[in-house]
Amino acid sequence: MLISIPYGTGFMPLHAPDSRLRACIAPAPGPAASLSEEETVTRALASPIGSPPLRELARGKRRILLITSDHTRPMPSRITLPLLLDEIRQGAPDAEITILVATGLHRSPTEDERIARFGPLHGRERIVIHDARRESDLCFFGTLPSGGELWLNRLVKDSDLTIAEGFIEPHFFAGFSGGRKSILPGVAGKKTVLYNHNARFIRHPAARQGVLAGNPIHADMVFAARQAGLRFILNVLLDEQKRIRAAVAGDPEAAHAAGCALCEQVARAEAVEADIVITSNGGYPLDQNIYQTVKGLTAAESCVRPGGVIILCAALTDGHGGEAFFHWFADRPDARAVARDIENVPPGETTADQWQAQILARVLEKASCIFVTGAENRPLVEQMHMRWASSADDALAQADALLDRPGSITVIPDGVSVIFGHEER
Repeated sequence: MLISIPYGTGFMPLHAPDSRLRACIAPAPGPAASLSEEETVTRALASPIGSPPLRELARGKRRILLITSDHTRPMPSRITLPLLLDEIRQGAPDAEITILVATGLHRSPTEDERIARFGPLHGRERIVIHDARRESDLCFFGTLPSGGELWLNRLVKDSDLTIAEGFIEPHFFAGFSGGRKSILPGVAGKKTVLYNHNARFIRHPAARQGVLAGNPIHADMVFAARQAGLRFILNVLLDEQKRIRAAVAGDPEAAHAAGCALCEQVARAEAVEADIVITSNGGYPLDQNIYQTVKGLTAAESCVRPGGVIILCAALTDGHGGEAFFHWFADRPDARAVARDIENVPPGETTADQWQAQILARVLEKASCIFVTGAENRPLVEQMHMRWASSADDALAQADALLDRPGSITVIPDGVSVIFGHEER
């Protein structure tokens, strides 16, 4: 069987022997779109969940803050931002609108990445890039349920109305993306993000894809959004072509819950165990670096047999994605040493990117991992105790050699688009 695996802006071909293929797992096909992307968003804004329309909330406001995703997310802001801005202007034509790019602890986007994300904005809005490390830009908002300090971008405090846009998909430790994540980690200070992502929380059994109930990371994020006074969200759900297939708008908690329910209807699947699991991070932009691909690896982790092999296809145009993340592995002999050292880090001493390293180490303790990517990334992949292959077919041959036999195969073409287990959210 020829299977196309998302890779960069295209696909990587995989020839999977029929006799060995146990399953090819993908999200359930959603209903055929009857509206255009613009119409889908417009309808959501016209019928907000648990909230007055945005134009009513904006009426009489002088300083409005609109939080949006950064370059690492496939948020279709070229479509959503103009519609949001128009809705705001209907209620507050003379308001000062600031668009704050929620980078969390990611690097700032380049000018080309900014243009690719937003397109030309011809209005009076200014764009500000959040910097979690610039303490002078931060303001204290209280103590999180976890005990950590909540520091957020000062623009949140200075705003008369704070709204956010984002998209909802399964998230490997926050349950789902979207909603409250625009605030924490989106526009939070470094100290806050680090505490929220501590080793104790990351290993918590409820810190998994599709789980919100009892998830301590989610609980901190909800608290942060409330403290920030987040009043209104627009969240979209995307299809496999990264096109808007659904949208929710309104109260940050009620609208997000409705969006998560829609996501779960499509994304939930039954895990099918196999010796070899082949997956991806859904292509660009989420397969730009190894850091982000840990998300796809966790889907494969749910299906691979202990001692098996995971194959992940990713373009890795941005390399490892974080120096600290890279050195957790490059400076240690194996994944077991990485896991051991991270487990000993107290919550208040969490370091940048250790959560991603903790989860990757967990995956690598269960199975070997082969990255299908460009030859320029081979040294990087191997320094992080993984294997390299030039193609999916080459990786499959390597996997058979590691197993010393032809192994059974499960394919998850887009690992970030599915949820396994955990029936209760």
